Amino acid sequence: MAEPDLMTEDGASRHGVTAEALSRLAAFLAEAARGPVTIARLGRIRGGAIQENWRLDIAVGSGPLSGRHKLVLRLSSLEALAFSHTRAEEFAILRAAYDAGVAVPEPLWLGEDPGVLGRPFLVMRRLRGTAIGRKVVRDARFAPVRQALAERLGEELGKIHRIRPGHPGLTFLGPAPDDPAAEAIAHYRAALDSDAEAHPVLEWGLRWAERRAPRASGVVLCHRDYRTGNYLVDAGRRRDGLTGILDWEFAGWGAPEEDLAWFCAKCWRFGVVDREAGGIAERAPFYRGYRRVSGREIDPAAIHFWEVIAHVRWAVIALHQTDRHLSGAEPSLELAAIGRRPPEMELEVLRLTGAL
Repeated sequence: MAEPDLMTEDGASRHGVTAEALSRLAAFLAEAARGPVTIARLGRIRGGAIQENWRLDIAVGSGPLSGRHKLVLRLSSLEALAFSHTRAEEFAILRAAYDAGVAVPEPLWLGEDPGVLGRPFLVMRRLRGTAIGRKVVRDARFAPVRQALAERLGEELGKIHRIRPGHPGLTFLGPAPDDPAAEAIAHYRAALDSDAEAHPVLEWGLRWAERRAPRASGVVLCHRDYRTGNYLVDAGRRRDGLTGILDWEFAGWGAPEEDLAWFCAKCWRFGVVDREAGGIAERAPFYRGYRRVSGREIDPAAIHFWEVIAHVRWAVIALHQTDRHLSGAEPSLELAAIGRRPPEMELEVLRLTGAL
C-alpha cells in the first residue's frame, strides 16, 4: 500500500491528495497490475491548462509487472469542458494510436470509479524528454535535431491520419463529417454567439473562411492539438529527439489539413516566427515526412484556410479557459494569463485574411 511519507515530491497533500486517497489509488493499481503496489512518488507536473498530469512512480512487488515503473496519472479537471474528451475516450484514442504504431505513451489503466480519486483518471507510461515549447524552439541543445524532428513529426502525423472512420475502438467519435470546414465554422460561430462579449474580428475571420472553404480532401483521425508543446523531445536519445506525442483530448474525425495547419500556425511557434513548422524548422521537412507516410499531397490554399480557423479556434479556447478563472470555478494564474491571448489571435486573423 502507499506510504504517506513518500507520497509527494511537491506536496500532493497541498493539491488535495490525502493519505487515504493514496491508499485507494495503491489498491486500484495493485488490482490492475496483479501484484502488490507501493507508491514511491506522486507529484503534480506543471503545465497542462485543462487536465491535471501527475508524475507517478510505483514498485510492483510481484506478478507479471514486477519491478519499478515510471508513470503518468492523468486526472480530469475539476470543471468538465464540453470540447474535451472524457478520460475513457482519451484512453481509447491513445490505445488506437499506440496500436497504429504512433509514438505515444503506452496507455495502461483507466480509472472510472469516483471512489478512488473523486474524478476519472488514466495511467500511462512516462516518457523522457521536455515538452516546454519555448525550450524546444530556443534552447541550443535542440538545435542539432530540429530539422530531423520536424520531418519525424510529419511522419507521425501521417500515421495518425491513416486511422479512418469505422475504427472499431472509436465509435464514440460518431459519424465522419460530410464537410469538416463547414462544421468547424458553425462550431466556432456558435461558441462566439454564446459568449457575453462581442468579438467582431473573430466573426470577420469566420465570414472570410465561410466564403473560401475548401472541399474536403478526405476524413481522418485528427489529433487537433498537434503542435510544439504537445510532444516530448530528448535531444540526447536519438537522431530526431522525439519520444512521444501527448494530449489527445480533442481528437476526432476531420480534414487532414486541420492538423497540418495547427502545427504551422503562428500561435504555436513560441516567438520563433520565421520557422513556420512549429517554431523548429521550415515547412519543407515537416511536409516531406507527412507526404512520405500518408501518401497525401498538400494543398497550400487549404492549409491557409485552416490556419485562419486555427487562430479563431485558439482565441475561442482561450476565452473559455479564462472564464474558468473569472467565474471562480478554478482560480488560476495560468488560466488568467491565457486571457491575454485572444488579441494576439485577432491580429493574426487580420493578417492572414489580408484585412491589415
